[in-house]
Amino acid sequence: MTLGANIGATQFSAWRGLAAVVGGVATAIAVSVAAVVAVVFAATLVVVGFMATALLGLAAFALRGRRQAARAKASADPNLIEARNVGGHSWVAYGWNERR
Repeated sequence: MTLGANIGATQFSAWRGLAAVVGGVATAIAVSVAAVVAVVFAATLVVVGFMATALLGLAAFALRGRRQAARAKASADPNLIEARNVGGHSWVAYGWNERR
């Protein structure tokens, strides 16, 4: 019985070496793929950060312009009235009768 067990163990150990090599190659491939995915994810986060920064900057400029427009409107000449073009040569004036 021990003779048969030794023959099976010898064949099994030959496959064990091959399995170790294949396992090492598979591990190297998995580590490489994980590294590439990590770099892509990091680059995506950087791009999202740049886009968020640009969006916040544009919002700040919009709010600044809105405040300046409100200040300019408040300090405008009280004798001026507001008029809007409603198409072609037609204009409609607003607030002219409320400021008297």
